[in-house]
Amino acid sequence: MRHVHGRARRARAALAAVVTWAGLLAGAAGCTDGGGTDRMLGGPPASDDVIRISPDDGSRAVRPQEPLLVRVPDGRLESVKVSRSQDAQETEVPGRISEDGLSWRPAEERLALAARYTVDVVALDGHGRRSARHTTFTTYVPEERFIGYVTPEDRAVVGTGMIVSLEFNREIADRAAVERAVRVTAKPAVEIRPHWFGTARLDFRPEHYWKPGTEVTVDLGLRDVEGAPGVYGLQDKTFTFTVGRSQVSLVDAARHTMEVRRDGELLATVPVTAGAPKTTTYNGKMVVTEMYEVTRMNGATVGFKKKNGKGEYDIKDVPHAMRLTDSGTFLHGNYWAPASVFGTTNVSHGCVGLRDAKGGGSDTPAGWFFDRSIVGDVVEVVHSKDKKVAPDNGLGGWNLGWKEWKAGSALG
Repeated sequence: MRHVHGRARRARAALAAVVTWAGLLAGAAGCTDGGGTDRMLGGPPASDDVIRISPDDGSRAVRPQEPLLVRVPDGRLESVKVSRSQDAQETEVPGRISEDGLSWRPAEERLALAARYTVDVVALDGHGRRSARHTTFTTYVPEERFIGYVTPEDRAVVGTGMIVSLEFNREIADRAAVERAVRVTAKPAVEIRPHWFGTARLDFRPEHYWKPGTEVTVDLGLRDVEGAPGVYGLQDKTFTFTVGRSQVSLVDAARHTMEVRRDGELLATVPVTAGAPKTTTYNGKMVVTEMYEVTRMNGATVGFKKKNGKGEYDIKDVPHAMRLTDSGTFLHGNYWAPASVFGTTNVSHGCVGLRDAKGGGSDTPAGWFFDRSIVGDVVEVVHSKDKKVAPDNGLGGWNLGWKEWKAGSALG
């Protein structure tokens, strides 16, 4: 009997050991199940319960309008650090913890597209126990983007007639959103207003020509702006340019002359030839947008064609050419017309011609004017038997009154 009782005691001891190890293993397993066993034993809750972050950890293709929010049900947030990785650049996302310490929100309302966000949080629960949490998520990558091509070029020195012009590569449906994302400022300060021409061009100018010496800054905050359904902007960039001296030239098509004024003073009166009676020159204010020492001009490219489809003219070496309109109006040197026509007769296909030499002479009227001109200078034509140039033909916006110009804003 003593042997029987001894075996029973040893069996009970072995069973107790098994139960004890099973309990320890269950406790160890509790470290990975969200803290259930710890809570049963009075330990701190898991960080997922203390710190709640949205979007969820590991989320993909998060849309820009989805909120980024960090919160705790009780206690307080000690620190929140959010960073954004976009275009191989790491940027800290600014934000603030609420006064009660229970939540954090970013300063920017919308998430950036095609970005990876990292969130690191430290918080105290209602019992003063500290928890930390680290999460990441990525945002939606759009399939379609739009960009704006800016005139003038960055860091250019331009004439006082320059108009800031953005040509978009896509039709813009939400013009107000795009307009809000573009900011044009000047030193010294002056009121600058936008005007839309159709759905793909946005221009900016002051009421009057810029003052010489003005520094103009163009801020494009188009990145992730939805310009059309599913089409988002790509640029977050700043351009600057400086306004040089003032030069305004007045072409009188009836008198065949051009008065060149620099800072209000008359520099010279130059004989010209304007558009012939059947191919007159536009009236109105035009701005020099391109300058070429020599260029080719083919009439077929601007609608002047013969019956066989070839251009009425094809001059391969037009000297001292300055573009005034997108439709093909130039002020340029002319070596093929008799010298007698300058100052007496209009013979061109709509351009303004100045006497020049083949290859471009530096001592000719055309060479003299070209050497004293820059992009952004104004050329105004009067007394031509033609209509006024359209405001969207080149940088013709100066032909609109200020009230009419301001009416072209999408923001009212």
